[in-house]
Amino acid sequence: MSAPAAPAPVQLSGSLVDSVKGFVAEHGGSATAVLQPIGRLGVRVTLVGSDGILGDQVVPDLDAAKNLIATIDGLTEADEWNRELTSIVTPRKGHWAKMAGWVARQTRFPKARNES
Repeated sequence: MSAPAAPAPVQLSGSLVDSVKGFVAEHGGSATAVLQPIGRLGVRVTLVGSDGILGDQVVPDLDAAKNLIATIDGLTEADEWNRELTSIVTPRKGHWAKMAGWVARQTRFPKARNES
């Protein structure tokens, strides 16, 4: 009886690899990746460039995320969000509006429940 075959390496799309390579090149030549599983959707790879700018990609699973990190020169993995990493994060201009979605276009906001 032979040993079970090793799983085939995860195939990454060219556009994903090009996108992350471009991010790393645009933001100082190196970046840190924080891997965050998001359930059935896969794994969110949050990128922090050496200049502090944020980026992200979603890949199908943890193997794909690890393969992405191994494929890109200058990309390293962080075990978690820590003080050192969060202290350099500088979201690019307009990032808050992108994350806020429709709320970002509002001109009036209701008072919070704890305000009188």
